[in-house]
Amino acid sequence: MNMGKIFSLRGLRITSQWLFLLFFLFLFLETEGKGADELGWPVRFFLDFNPLILLTTLLSSHSAPVAFFLSLIMVLITLVLGRVFCGWICPFGTIHNLVSRAADRTRALVRHPTWFKFKYYILVVMLALAAFGSQQAGLLDPISLLIRSLSVSIYPAFSLATSALFDVVYHADISGVTTISERIYNVLQDTVLPFQQGFFRQSVLIGLLFLGLLALNLYERRFWCRYLCPLGALLGLLSRWSLLRREVAEGCTNCGACGRDCPGGAEPRSLHSWAPESKEPETDRTREAARAMNSEAAADWRHTECHACFNCDDICPHNLVKFRLGLPSFNWGGKLKKAQSPPPALDLGRRRLVTAAVAGMAMVPLMRVGNLPAARANPKLIRPPGSVPEKEFLSRCVKCGECMKVCLTGGLQPTLLEAVVEGLWTPLLVPRMGYCEYHCTLCGQVCPTGAIERLSLEQKAKVRIGLAMFDRNRCLPWAYGIPCIVCEEVCPTPQKAIWFEESEVINSDGEMVMVQLPHVDPDICIGCGICETLCPVTDQPAVYVTSIGESRSRENQLLL
Repeated sequence: MNMGKIFSLRGLRITSQWLFLLFFLFLFLETEGKGADELGWPVRFFLDFNPLILLTTLLSSHSAPVAFFLSLIMVLITLVLGRVFCGWICPFGTIHNLVSRAADRTRALVRHPTWFKFKYYILVVMLALAAFGSQQAGLLDPISLLIRSLSVSIYPAFSLATSALFDVVYHADISGVTTISERIYNVLQDTVLPFQQGFFRQSVLIGLLFLGLLALNLYERRFWCRYLCPLGALLGLLSRWSLLRREVAEGCTNCGACGRDCPGGAEPRSLHSWAPESKEPETDRTREAARAMNSEAAADWRHTECHACFNCDDICPHNLVKFRLGLPSFNWGGKLKKAQSPPPALDLGRRRLVTAAVAGMAMVPLMRVGNLPAARANPKLIRPPGSVPEKEFLSRCVKCGECMKVCLTGGLQPTLLEAVVEGLWTPLLVPRMGYCEYHCTLCGQVCPTGAIERLSLEQKAKVRIGLAMFDRNRCLPWAYGIPCIVCEEVCPTPQKAIWFEESEVINSDGEMVMVQLPHVDPDICIGCGICETLCPVTDQPAVYVTSIGESRSRENQLLL
């Protein structure tokens, strides 16, 4: 093996993977509210270079933020070099590669030569959904999926476990150890741990799905990348005519080494009919047979599945595999090698493609059939401030979870069925878990698709996301004659949206007491939910917020 190539190709690729993964994690940690209302570069940077999100957003909403057109750079790179994003850049692919490498000694080598087509059918379904106005690409887009899984499940669990571990050490009160652990913990708080511990209602489900995808690598290396990833499918189609070509020189012994180390499964035959079945001495006849087998296997090499990792180039014991740009003749080792013919067409089956497209179109009404009429909106579906009207919101939101991660109070949560199946894992405000901070616009800053518009503080102050109401059977002054003014004290609007009516009521002792009975002014209330969050009635608050009165809807109003 040529050590120089290891450092120039394989080593360069591994370095690139680590750098992009670390860069992704750095941006992920920086995508957090830490008291200020400004962020640096959020992790949406990776989504801006994602051509799948650009394409589906254009199809579903007929527009896309300007930043998304950076993904055309990735399209151009793919047209030249093939699927280098999958092999060199994708942080989710790098994580799968790490898990695959760690599991190589424990799992059997499995190959399914036709399963790779499944991700193309998934892509067709996603495009058909988007064409009919339903943005579902974020469910399986690798960048959206990774950000959502880390934001809602893995990162909060890591933070909680780390804090619990250091709490155990602290309470153990071991001389010297506690002091050191506190110093380490302070460093982690400044660098890795979140500004505040997050809690999310869908964390278990989303976390198990994420870990399940990683566990598939125990069955087959980079299972997700080979068979499920719709972004990989789109890049595979774009790489069909890329300028980067692979050639195998004469003399290949069909040892199968290149196939065993191919992360994309681009050479299925290298582990099957490639392998010689006899040990007879090499003759003109056997050499001719080897050349025929080599030619047949090269024809079966799937150009669209190649990650441009150059493993086959580096691992070839005879140094016979080469990659080059362009189609003219190429010379190495004193031998002139003719240009390889274009790879065979990608045969996905016309009927299966049509079936996938029809399935995608049929899914749209099925996902929407559970929706309430526009005039009867779900009262619990309180969207973040700056959210566009619901129909457009669902055509834009890619469920990446960045808005939930930056929410200062933890009030933004992923939906389950509040917005029916179509709105799965889109954000909604749950005031019982956290309110919408009056001086915060971070969710609009990180939204990659414009589902949540970026607002100034002045604009946000005029946006209503809902309306507070009182349950008089639970309110302390109304039901029990107990003085309480918490809701009015915490109301953030300059002119308080909660006002009081002084009244004499009879308490449980039969005495007349003066209390202040709270009321809500619907013209001032913005639905931030802080009154519900901090209501002293802890189990089910006496004041609650519903989506009625939201600025983004003309129908969902208290008084039409």
